[in-house]
Amino acid sequence: MPVLLGPAIAGLNLKADGWYIDGTFGRGGHSGAILEGLGANGRLLAIDQDPQAIDNANPALKSDPRLELINGKFSEVKRYAIERNVLGKVDGLLLDLGVSSPQLDEAERGFSFRSDGPLDMRMDPGHGQSAAEWLNRVEERSLRKVLQQLGEERNASRIARAIVAARAIAPIRRTSELAEIVRSAVPARGQKKHPATKTFQAIRIFINDELAELEKALEASIDLLAPGGRLCVISFHSLEDRRVKRFMRNASREPEQYRGLPNIPQEFQPPFKLVGKAISPTDEEIAVNVRARSSRLRIAERL
Repeated sequence: MPVLLGPAIAGLNLKADGWYIDGTFGRGGHSGAILEGLGANGRLLAIDQDPQAIDNANPALKSDPRLELINGKFSEVKRYAIERNVLGKVDGLLLDLGVSSPQLDEAERGFSFRSDGPLDMRMDPGHGQSAAEWLNRVEERSLRKVLQQLGEERNASRIARAIVAARAIAPIRRTSELAEIVRSAVPARGQKKHPATKTFQAIRIFINDELAELEKALEASIDLLAPGGRLCVISFHSLEDRRVKRFMRNASREPEQYRGLPNIPQEFQPPFKLVGKAISPTDEEIAVNVRARSSRLRIAERL
């Protein structure tokens, strides 16, 4: 179930013959809606790092001649545009960040503490190190830093110490094992969420280098989009949203030395303008899809 579907499609300001990129295909909810707004000459490039997302895509979407679906990272979006000769010609880029519901719900992917599975957490299981491989050899100090910075976990020191102590007895290989170690290490009082929520978030973000991937895609959008093209980003936690907010704010301002002046040299004019304020889901959407509750959409337009 795509999050903030209506506002995201409205934010893209679709043109029937436009060229669009969905950097996070998932199960195709946003892509399908984009295609509905395109005419016969419109085009959509959809990207997903997870090969399972490509394999499980709706056959009706896959067979649409206006759609090209590729397995890759959205941080490489500029290269994809160059290869297709559309750099500076793209009318909209949509990024729906974070982990998808199918990834969370499949225990074998290892993203969730709610069901037991191998401790993997890779968006692309065929590349890079798994969470278990990293967790069983990382130094306590480095682990603590990851939990603090990427999970904003107040109990990072206590949790890191507990993980290191537990793996000295036996390797940590399952999501249920990690969840129990964290639960035992963190005081239960005052907890509204599962105590392992921030730990799993931090490890997942680190394993997939998610914040660096986001930064690359945001920077690429400047060269990618045509004048009037829209950048729409849906984030799910403050670490993502702060980066999106900062990028859009800075990219919509002229350098300080030119601020307020009537004639600003072309090379110092801001590349974007902000479109409205951040959009959050309605109570009605949250009632239907509780996973939408923390989402936030920000929109900017290329000048």
